[in-house]
Amino acid sequence: MIQTRRLYYENVYIKEFEATVLQCREGKKGYHILLDQSAFYPEGGGQPSDTGVLGNISVREVHEKDGELLHYTEEPLEPGVKVTGRIDWNRRFDLMQQHSGEHMVSGLIHEAYGYDNVGFHMGSDVVTIDFNGPLEEVQLEEIERKTNQKIWENAEVEISYPSAEELEQLPYRSKKELTGKIRIVRFPGADLCACCGTHVTHTGEIGMVKILSCVKFREGVRVEMICGGRVLAYLNMVNNQNHRISVKLSAKADKTFQAVERMYDENFRLKGRVMSMEETLFAQEAEKWKNAGNVLLIKEGLEADSLRKLTDVVMSACGGCCAVFSGNPDGSYKYAIGETGGDLRSLTKELNAALNGRGGGKPFFVQGSVQASEEEIRSFLSRKLELPGLRQD
Repeated sequence: MIQTRRLYYENVYIKEFEATVLQCREGKKGYHILLDQSAFYPEGGGQPSDTGVLGNISVREVHEKDGELLHYTEEPLEPGVKVTGRIDWNRRFDLMQQHSGEHMVSGLIHEAYGYDNVGFHMGSDVVTIDFNGPLEEVQLEEIERKTNQKIWENAEVEISYPSAEELEQLPYRSKKELTGKIRIVRFPGADLCACCGTHVTHTGEIGMVKILSCVKFREGVRVEMICGGRVLAYLNMVNNQNHRISVKLSAKADKTFQAVERMYDENFRLKGRVMSMEETLFAQEAEKWKNAGNVLLIKEGLEADSLRKLTDVVMSACGGCCAVFSGNPDGSYKYAIGETGGDLRSLTKELNAALNGRGGGKPFFVQGSVQASEEEIRSFLSRKLELPGLRQD
């Protein structure tokens, strides 16, 4: 087994280092490079691995297997050569901020409510944490406030390797039983946890924590959060969206909710009026086709729900099969076909096959769409719904 000196544990801020290639092994998808020393952190403890370069060769990911540190590359390196390693520092620092912020939130939730962090994933956009107990929005608001207060105290993050006797006296968090040399990370006043990951050295470097959501998950909850630079990016995105809304609604930036609420209420009233008018028009349409037998209607601008309602009232009046089609912006047509007590399964199957459509439903009522012209629709249904049954609008 080849032992590699882990520079990231000696100084988490090493961005560039010199190393000697000890071995280069060919893998299934490239090569595994082993060095005498490395600042590349391997995937582990919920934290993704570092990426970067060795010389001019890209390091895609880094893994620890059987105690060895493997750098995954697409090209080989000759054993014995010296290389300069450079980690992607922006990525590393972002992960340090996320991981450190997650520790503080988890520690404060454990202290306040006794819940354990039973699942943790550090994604490229958000951090997710699973807790084994319920949390309400007001509780998380207080956790967020307290976490940020602790961050701004800018306390030094303490890392130690206590003896077995000392560990027995420490109330540290851990998801599993640990043996051997155990690395303990302390965020003063917030968390004490066994962890192998990389962290900031002072809490102020986390910048800020923002809890985004909380949903019920298994016996507890799943929390989404972001830290550091991701909070700034999130605030910029939200601010940009709010600015665009304020311009559209001619409202001040701090009054957009009220403007949207007014527009929503107005839209609700207008939709009610439209629905009432539709019901009147549909009733008139149904009266026009009373006892007409099979009917084909092609109407413009109907939404799917209105299409269904029109088909329903006309089929109840016409005494036959009612087929209603309405054009979509892309040139296709949505449809609804109904027949009281009928069986439309065979017709629907042939319709979809002939007119490049898809859809279905109950034997007596189907909905779907077709990629066909109005002329093709009329031609097909004129053949299938035989005269004198078929009448067209």
